[in-house]
Amino acid sequence: MLKFCQLFKLMSITAKNIYFCSMFLTLLAKGILIGLLVSIPLGPIGVLVIQRTVNKSRKAGLLSGMGAALSDTLYAIIAGFSLTFVIDFIREHEILFQSVGALVVLGLGIHIFFKNPVTDLRRNRLRGNTHFQDIISSFLVTFSNPLTVFVFLAVFTSSGVAINLEQPYHSFFVILGVFTGACLWWFSLSGIVSLFRHKINLRILWWINKTAGVVIVIFVLVTVIFTVQKNLGAI
Repeated sequence: MLKFCQLFKLMSITAKNIYFCSMFLTLLAKGILIGLLVSIPLGPIGVLVIQRTVNKSRKAGLLSGMGAALSDTLYAIIAGFSLTFVIDFIREHEILFQSVGALVVLGLGIHIFFKNPVTDLRRNRLRGNTHFQDIISSFLVTFSNPLTVFVFLAVFTSSGVAINLEQPYHSFFVILGVFTGACLWWFSLSGIVSLFRHKINLRILWWINKTAGVVIVIFVLVTVIFTVQKNLGAI
């Protein structure tokens, strides 16, 4: 009888461990998918990662993507743990945040447009790649758009992740997946771009800077137009 009880207890523990592992892997996989879906659309950060991979190195491009991934993860934490006071504050000052975010990204586009690749290459050789600046700058550009938190709220709700969380700490599994998925995308993008990097000369670098700058500026202008139309329609 004692052996039977011990066997039953062992089976119960094993079943719980299997259930926990299954739940962990499911939530992690969903988080990775969400991280990929949020990161893949080629916005200003995608253009920035491509530009830095070509102008500097794959590491510079990857670290720029990591900065964006950190910012996205922070907003995923806010959405995942339903920090309502933060969300309400963002909602109340939505126009202000949109304006500041647009100005930051617009400034980034203009800065890239007027960048001289020859000067950049010379500076990198003299003092090395400033990888810390790559991370911080991309983090701040992504963080300047706190409306991203509503993207995560929408994705968490529509995907059923929010409903399937049995305990509050289970959100950590999803958030870990979000960060992992975002990093996988930036690792892949910087790797693909770096494969063709050695075929790019200074003239092409110059055109990449101009194109990247113009694309980012157009992205901002289109976003502003859609936002204005949305606000006018709501009046």
